[in-house]
Amino acid sequence: MRNIKSILALLALLFSVMMSLPFLVPHLGFLALAGFVPLLLMEAVADAHGVRRFFWWQYLAFVLWNAFTTFWVCNATVGGGIFAIVANAAQMSVIFAAYRYSRKRFSPVLSLIFLAVLWIAWERLYFDAQISWPWLVLGNAFARDIRCIQWYEYTGTLGGSLWIWASNISLFLILKALMQGDFQVLSAKARGVAAAAAAFIIAAPFIWSFHIWNSFEERSEGKMDVVIAQPDFDPYMKFQSLSQAQQDVILIDMLEKGLRSHRPGAPTLILAPETFTNDIVLGKVEEGYTWNRMRGFLEDYPDANLLFGASAHEFFTTPEAPSVLAWQLRDGRWVESRNTGVIMDRTGRTEMYHKSKLVVGVEMTPYPRFFTKIDDKLGHVMGRCIGQDEISLLNAVSYDGNGNVDRSIPLGCIICYESIYGEFCTGYVKAGAKALAVITNDAWWGNTPGYRQHLSYASLRAIETRRDIARCANTGISGFINQRGEISGESTWWEQEVLGGQVNLNSEETFFVRNGDIPGRICCFVALLLLALCLTRTVLITTQNNKR
Repeated sequence: MRNIKSILALLALLFSVMMSLPFLVPHLGFLALAGFVPLLLMEAVADAHGVRRFFWWQYLAFVLWNAFTTFWVCNATVGGGIFAIVANAAQMSVIFAAYRYSRKRFSPVLSLIFLAVLWIAWERLYFDAQISWPWLVLGNAFARDIRCIQWYEYTGTLGGSLWIWASNISLFLILKALMQGDFQVLSAKARGVAAAAAAFIIAAPFIWSFHIWNSFEERSEGKMDVVIAQPDFDPYMKFQSLSQAQQDVILIDMLEKGLRSHRPGAPTLILAPETFTNDIVLGKVEEGYTWNRMRGFLEDYPDANLLFGASAHEFFTTPEAPSVLAWQLRDGRWVESRNTGVIMDRTGRTEMYHKSKLVVGVEMTPYPRFFTKIDDKLGHVMGRCIGQDEISLLNAVSYDGNGNVDRSIPLGCIICYESIYGEFCTGYVKAGAKALAVITNDAWWGNTPGYRQHLSYASLRAIETRRDIARCANTGISGFINQRGEISGESTWWEQEVLGGQVNLNSEETFFVRNGDIPGRICCFVALLLLALCLTRTVLITTQNNKR
């Protein structure tokens, strides 16, 4: 039994390493195509030798995978990081436990299909849950192998999840047949068909993607100049070491240097990072120091539009709380907070978008009617930002000589965490966005794989929507991403930089934008059918046993 436990431990480690490396190292996404094979072998070995309490073995494997890949979350919040690792691993373990249970009711192949569709259904539902951490969605494993996944414009990221499961299942079935001697019993023709099917499942998406890559042409209905300012403020010392006025001066000085090559008459978008300022008061925007300082700066650049992030606040004077997420300042005085993208120009025209997908715990309290009561007793340790219910766009505007609007370019402003939600981001394009901007602050995690993973996920959004993306991060990495997902003009981590470039404008919609997550919806439907079938067979077997 000791040898068996050593084998299980080795297979658990092999699984976690093979599934972690694609997220950590560029161009290793192919490992995910066989990454689940060690886990499936581990389950087969345990089943063959009657290992008890196997749940804890599989849970160990999932904890290791989550820890190796997302350990950096602990740099921002130790408690939140540990919770994300153990809770995410627990959900994965429940899915795998359901697969093990289904093996008693289904054939080996059908139970594996049940595992795949149930997993992908969970990934899809996870995108919409209030407690959501879909960082390790399987399709994200190819975020740094964009030449392999150009077909995400048709399927989205869950198409990659489906590919990974189909490949792992085919390889596992062949390997298991070889180990049990069943493969050799098959005729030469049957063995050839099985091998050819596995090869097709693995190779066909590569071939399809390379064809799209080689034949793809950037879609452009014009271009827009973009200037990106990466001010490089330490987020933990942002308001302790510098006042907001000092930060404004630094940003304006950077922008003046970046706009020296500004083309008069050309619409220009200036990007500053997420939560650059905290002095935006809703309903009284024009009274804010930063807003007035930036409007004065923009007087010299009539065709420039400044998009920056703000911690915005709205104050209320009412006897009762205006919402369950409002903070009480004193008796009868309340405040609501938002993580906001603000765009403005020299005329004072101001538009806002409030971040919809908020980070659990740090920014938002999930299921607030329940958890705010707990948070009150804990001393308000959770964030209580309020997001928009529906996506809206921000417009970059240029004016003619008479002060009339000459051109208005609709933009999608993706704020930080929102960029990991593929189908959510298609909402910007459906609303009419011709280009996308990502404003973020990735420095909370330190110099770890976290900010590089986050950058790579923006490449997925570019492929899915075929939109150019300008990305501005407080401390890196900022840069430009074209419609094939290629990153150019990257800034340096933890350096103050100004980047200049152009983005293509495009109004065409991809198949994924028009139709949404078809693989995810199909898997949800099939998972429900198989779950119902499994439960039905369980009831029938129980009834028969009771009659005996």
